[in-house]
Amino acid sequence: MTSLSRELVFLILQFLEEEKFKESVHKLEQESGFFFNMKYFEEKIQAGEWDEVEKYLSGFTKADDNRYSMKIFFEIRKQKYLEALDKQDKAKAVDILVTDLKVFSTFNEELYKEITQLITLTNFRENEQLSKYGDTKTARSIMLIELKKLIEANPLFREKLVLPSLKSSRLRTLINQSLNWQHQLCKNPRSNPDIKTLFNDHTCTPPNGALTSAPVTIPAAGVAKPPIYSPLGTPFQPAAATGSANALAGWMANASSSSSVQAAVVTASSLPVPQNQVSILKRPITPPTTLGMNDYKSADHEQLMKRLRPVQSVEEVTYPAPRQHTGWTLDDLPRTVACALHQGSSSVASMDFHPSHQTWLLVGSTNGEITLWEIGIREKLVSKPFKRWDMSTCSLAFQASMAKDTSISVTRVTWSPDGNFLGAAFTKHLIHLYAYNGHNDFRQHLEIEAHVGQVNDLAFAHPNKQLCVVTCGDDKLIKVWDLSGRKLFNFEGHEAPVYSVCPHQKENIQFIFSTAVDGKIKAWLYDNMGSRVDYDAPGHWCTTMLYSADGSRLFSCGTSKEGDSFLVEWNESEGAIKRTYSGFKKKSAGVVQFDTTQNHFLAVGEDNQIKFWDMDNANVLTSINADGGLQSLPRLRFNKEGNLLAVTTSDNGIKILATAAGLRSLRTVEASPFEALRTPIEPTMLKVSGSSVVTNINPVNCKVERSSPVRPSSVLNGVDAMGRSMEKPRILDDVIDKPKSWQLTEIVDPVQCRIVTMPESADTAKKVARLLYTNSGVGLLALVSSGVQKLWRWGRSEQNPSGKATANVVPQHWQPNSGLFMTNDVSGVNIDEAVPCIALSKNDSYVMSACGGKVSLFNMMTFKTMTTFMPPPPASTFLAFHPQDNNIIAIGMEDSTIHIYNVRVDEVKSKLKGHHKRITGLAFSTHLNILVSSGGDAQLCIWSIDTWEKRKIVPLQLPAGKPPTSGDTRVQFHSDQIRLLVSHESQLAIYDASKMDRIRQWVSQDVLPAPISYATYSCNSQLVYTSFCDGNIGVFEADSLRLRCRIAPSVYLSSSVLNGSQAVYPLAVAAHPQELNQFAIGLCDGSVKVLEPLEGEAKWGVAPPTAADNNSLSGRPGSSSNTSNHTPDQAQR
Repeated sequence: MTSLSRELVFLILQFLEEEKFKESVHKLEQESGFFFNMKYFEEKIQAGEWDEVEKYLSGFTKADDNRYSMKIFFEIRKQKYLEALDKQDKAKAVDILVTDLKVFSTFNEELYKEITQLITLTNFRENEQLSKYGDTKTARSIMLIELKKLIEANPLFREKLVLPSLKSSRLRTLINQSLNWQHQLCKNPRSNPDIKTLFNDHTCTPPNGALTSAPVTIPAAGVAKPPIYSPLGTPFQPAAATGSANALAGWMANASSSSSVQAAVVTASSLPVPQNQVSILKRPITPPTTLGMNDYKSADHEQLMKRLRPVQSVEEVTYPAPRQHTGWTLDDLPRTVACALHQGSSSVASMDFHPSHQTWLLVGSTNGEITLWEIGIREKLVSKPFKRWDMSTCSLAFQASMAKDTSISVTRVTWSPDGNFLGAAFTKHLIHLYAYNGHNDFRQHLEIEAHVGQVNDLAFAHPNKQLCVVTCGDDKLIKVWDLSGRKLFNFEGHEAPVYSVCPHQKENIQFIFSTAVDGKIKAWLYDNMGSRVDYDAPGHWCTTMLYSADGSRLFSCGTSKEGDSFLVEWNESEGAIKRTYSGFKKKSAGVVQFDTTQNHFLAVGEDNQIKFWDMDNANVLTSINADGGLQSLPRLRFNKEGNLLAVTTSDNGIKILATAAGLRSLRTVEASPFEALRTPIEPTMLKVSGSSVVTNINPVNCKVERSSPVRPSSVLNGVDAMGRSMEKPRILDDVIDKPKSWQLTEIVDPVQCRIVTMPESADTAKKVARLLYTNSGVGLLALVSSGVQKLWRWGRSEQNPSGKATANVVPQHWQPNSGLFMTNDVSGVNIDEAVPCIALSKNDSYVMSACGGKVSLFNMMTFKTMTTFMPPPPASTFLAFHPQDNNIIAIGMEDSTIHIYNVRVDEVKSKLKGHHKRITGLAFSTHLNILVSSGGDAQLCIWSIDTWEKRKIVPLQLPAGKPPTSGDTRVQFHSDQIRLLVSHESQLAIYDASKMDRIRQWVSQDVLPAPISYATYSCNSQLVYTSFCDGNIGVFEADSLRLRCRIAPSVYLSSSVLNGSQAVYPLAVAAHPQELNQFAIGLCDGSVKVLEPLEGEAKWGVAPPTAADNNSLSGRPGSSSNTSNHTPDQAQR
């Protein structure tokens, strides 16, 4: 709408107000979105007309527009909900909860849970945060104060809260002026003309000649002129016209009309507004709870542009974020040649650095080979030549393609964001996915015939926290696959082969940019509603798009068919090119490649050089040739830190360029005495903390039962007995002559770490049987042997601004105002023989537990017992919520059965039989669709979740002399839902649950000889925290089961306890759900403690090296705290 049209709306608003068309005034305010009438808004709030309030607001903003808007709608709906509860209208409250407030659960489930719990209270004022809630009128007035602040701070309301300064009856005046002008133009003007219509131009035709003209006035109709629209400040400044309906802006607006909320609700009471707000499209948060955007509702183009209004990137304009770094220099660029790598006879097609191991470089070659380099030691860790994994599934199109030409090349290699998977795309139909288990262990995970013809690009994405793969190809399609190979989306719309894809996320809007060889750029949401963008890339040919590392800036680089190259930055808010970078040579023979780093630099390979730009400057910053030998259009890739740059050379090699920091990191790897990433058959001397030298081999630990259906593991205590690398072993003396600097980290004093003891936890008569963190990470829940649950909560404070669990602050032993305890029914139960068990719902709403008696379901907010079920006998011994339905519970029983119980209908749906002793562990894998159970019989059973049929039984491989009924066996899935941690008093083991093959094992020995009491994965499954019956705690590398840190009992126990007659040690261990290096222990004396490394160290020790034990090859004795003292040969017997 033009500025004059906009001003006309204001004139009409004034006229309607003067004529007392009250409803029409507010209808036009809402429909135009030009003026927000705060007085009218207040009136409707005070009257409790909630539907009208939201309807009026909808003309100016939607709940998902920005953080301010979201908070406005949340406060209104919360108030409506509380008023329904106050009137004891539970039906209406439930409707509001489900219809209006459910949308906020997408990103803050904890808050929604707390709001939901209010409905269970007789009076919601029992909730501490709402204890001061007064009457309805007062509550509405308090809310209005908050809403005014939010509206005034909301950029979408800028210049909409005051009217332009207008003289009264301005529209009448303009009409009178127009009529006077028309009257002046009359051929025969009459005095005092009679104006009867405004529909036609005025003319006078008097019979007796022309007379002197007189001014024309419109009757004022005798109405009073209300003062509401009197001048209130500076005149309204009309915003610039929107111009063309640029697609990026239109796409973002379209996406924002999704019912998914784009920002985070923070608390149930006041919602503070950030003082330095930046663009809401800059920080990713938790995605919606359903994959894709099935609830997406598209709007027509005109409505989209109305939603956008002519305000460019409103929050960014209002709150510009200053650059964090002002002292950038050329030294921040990797320009020094550190080393060169020779790939082989074929040239490099694609490269990608590992996201966390900064010196690991993944390379795909034109002969189809995939290679992993450790550039610190200039060696290949893994080399995978191309082959078709399963020829029986080849399509006819693929067979025809291979018959015509057997050559195949990699087009793209890339790591998943967590580094646990890697993907490769090929020139013929296929993509390969490998699961990366550490070091040189690439495991074939998935092969897909993804496209007909060449697969041009591959990328990982995380819609709804589910790791997926996005591919594109010559068949003009973009496809999205889950890690089981199921196709989730098929995007059609390009008219030419799709050249590249760029998945990204802004807040919870997840999307994919794609480019085709006809130069078209399109954007897709994870739905089936087509492209939201249709733009032309500069050059109209092959283009790649990338975001800066922080996701705030979008760039594209490409080349035209004529050889002209382009590097540009996009303005996402406007869908237009923001900056075009100069400095390219006139013509290129192919497509230039580029990368970004440090949120500040761009690099392009062109003209046998690498050219660098500052993102904020269109001119070339510097160019280097890396001592010569680069390809004419070299491929290049930065590592995550930006201190290393890989660039391809004309002799089928790679040069590694480094900054000073990058050179130091390479030297660190280079000097590693254990050759940590070489093939495991390489012999080394392993050094430990302490002076003891183990010369005797314990034959007990190496025995494997021949009758076991599981093949003998090739990895014992982190030592691989079979070399899998393609590289030849190194000469022994080369390794032994190097200094051995790594030592096991041993923490023996409380000052060496951070530790906090839970208040009111110690009770020698009540040992801690089970321990859990709340899923939100703000609380710790312990079940003691008497059947009582204790909850500790951390709050927000100056010392703990996040409010999460921490060892820096003593938490509160939390109880509701009612003084209730969560106590299990233990009547008639022998506490000493009972097996306590506990499970927490994923939204922290309910906790389910038992202690030899009935299973109780407690409300976590009120501690009220919601229901009890499953009375003994048999008693429950393990509990697990179904991961996809909180109403389904798997209950392990004392009589060795597993009951699949539906709480809602109070019915056992299935009874699973396979064990011979009581159930000691249950773990679900939704990825494999299985339930794994463990029992006191040292067996693992695998059950189908769909049918609850038994698939397999796998006995544990116990050391000789260990009866199969000794000790509990527990199971826990890795975050990849494939690897399974199995703990028994005698060992730790990692299984591939897809085949139930054991791939790692560690047995108690050396510095940790005592039986294991408990073990659990860290939050990201990178560590295993393990407690022992002598009080020691071991921190293991999860991939290799190598010990990296030992924490002695003297760290957390006083000298009097250590010297006492009763042994005190951890019975339960819990890992914080978000903090990798935080864990809690529950002791047999009833105390609970949280441990973290010192803030300066930030982690538990240093990762141990991986190399084979050299005892049998060198003839020299060795000692190790992280190996089993087995020779490779003995491990195979």
